[in-house]
Amino acid sequence: MFSVIVFDLGNVLIPFDYSLVIKKFNEIDNGLGDRFADLYKENYHIHREYEKAAISTEEFLSTMMKWTEYKMSEEEFCKYFSNIFRENKELTTILPELKKRYKLVLLSNTNYIHRKYGWNDYQFLKHFDKLILSYEVEAIKPEEKIYRAAEEFSRKPPAEHLFIDDVIEYAEGAKKCGWDAIHFTGNEKLFEEFKQKGVI
Repeated sequence: MFSVIVFDLGNVLIPFDYSLVIKKFNEIDNGLGDRFADLYKENYHIHREYEKAAISTEEFLSTMMKWTEYKMSEEEFCKYFSNIFRENKELTTILPELKKRYKLVLLSNTNYIHRKYGWNDYQFLKHFDKLILSYEVEAIKPEEKIYRAAEEFSRKPPAEHLFIDDVIEYAEGAKKCGWDAIHFTGNEKLFEEFKQKGVI
């Protein structure tokens, strides 16, 4: 039924925790992390614009320097901002087996800083045939354009794509494109759904 398995990255293959950033900034200056978090939430559109390359890394960092009150260098910010990920090894260890039967595609709302400083060196990435990254295709989930970018690579019909994402809105976005999708809520449930759908 499926020829292409498409995985989200954050909170599926690599859980992340932004509280680590807040904690680090608070260590640098009392309350800095909390102030930064408030500004980030209030202006979350900037994060989204950066993910789809509507603003440059330079523009994003200029704003981040203001929000961190110039208490660190841009390089330090990038490292702290990206030190939030850990690998879901129970899931990544099945990628080699899936690769034998399917094209594997990674489809992620992400940004250049998180890739360079946060997740680019994970070895499991080598199992993917293609990385579809929001800042490279200039579109974010659940916009149709980012799903179609995966189809342009796979050259397979929409119905042959199975998408796994922890955000239900993004899973629904895939379904609107004619894909099947699984809302990821944990490894055990995912493996059960894989068996039900004949994936494994």
